[in-house]
Amino acid sequence: MKNHVSYPSTTTVQKSFWFTKVQDRKHVDLQTDSQYTGRVTYSSKSKDCTLTITNVRNSDSAVYKFRFITNQQCCLKFPICSLSTHPDLHVGTSRYSSSSWAALTCVSSCTLPPHSSYIWFKNGEKIPRKTSSTYSDYFNNVDSYSCALQEHQDFPSPPVYAPKLPSVSVSPSAEIGSSVTLTCSSDANPAATFKWYKRNQTPQYLHEGAQLVFNYIQPSASGEYYCDLRTSWGGRAEMFLKILCVKKKLSPTNKHTTIVSLTDSMTLTCSSDANPAANYTWFKEDEDSPTASGQIFNINNTSPEHSGHYICIAQNTRGRHNSTVHLTVLEGKLHPHCFTGHMTL
Repeated sequence: MKNHVSYPSTTTVQKSFWFTKVQDRKHVDLQTDSQYTGRVTYSSKSKDCTLTITNVRNSDSAVYKFRFITNQQCCLKFPICSLSTHPDLHVGTSRYSSSSWAALTCVSSCTLPPHSSYIWFKNGEKIPRKTSSTYSDYFNNVDSYSCALQEHQDFPSPPVYAPKLPSVSVSPSAEIGSSVTLTCSSDANPAATFKWYKRNQTPQYLHEGAQLVFNYIQPSASGEYYCDLRTSWGGRAEMFLKILCVKKKLSPTNKHTTIVSLTDSMTLTCSSDANPAANYTWFKEDEDSPTASGQIFNINNTSPEHSGHYICIAQNTRGRHNSTVHLTVLEGKLHPHCFTGHMTL
């Protein structure tokens, strides 16, 4: 930054310096400001007040002022120039819901000079004769827009664009009894919001957010799901995903059959050597809601309706495992049974 001063021959300059801050009513010389240590030099020539800053940083953005003190006990200061490392632009968006007409505004986090001149870009190409900070038009969802200052064309804003088709994924496979996560992702700018629906005759709203989680998936979860994402200026996209729940392949150690008679009392016990200690939840296969919680599950006055597969899920902060027992209720008096399933997390 350059500055040249002139003064009468009878005047002697005793001190001159640049500053951006005033502390305790004193102007802080840049050469003593810790923010500029080792990066500021002043010209040594008479009446030449050039300031040089090396290794310029974002934090150096400020209004720089020059001050000199003379033998006349006169102190003069005046604003010289503003320094901005780059304009830090972004595009604000608004859209009229009834049409594809939208308004864009080029905004900076810095204080810009009044009457700044702008450049608008569509798909990376300059839009002619558009120099205002705002731009309005009919927009196509495949187009992207950005802006820049005329004097800082090398620092355009990040582009804004409508969401393209999102990507969806399932992790892990949809095995009955397992925990399943559906994830929807998009690189839309402005950032998109996500909503999940299940496709029925009337779409069933399920959840807002990028992920839809089934803690214990059941056959009733089979069907078509879709992720609906939108941006603040109206861009929208959808992606469908079909889930078919399949029975989990159990290892031989998990295949247990317990036979009891009518009116017997039945106790199922689940244990684990997990560390930290596990929490236990019991499900009956093909039922969405838990049947019981805790290590011990009691069934009193058994009946044929109690027949089926029972699944114990043990879970702690490190993971989860499950074990399954098949219960068959028969007519006739038999001895009561107790089943214990052992799992290791």
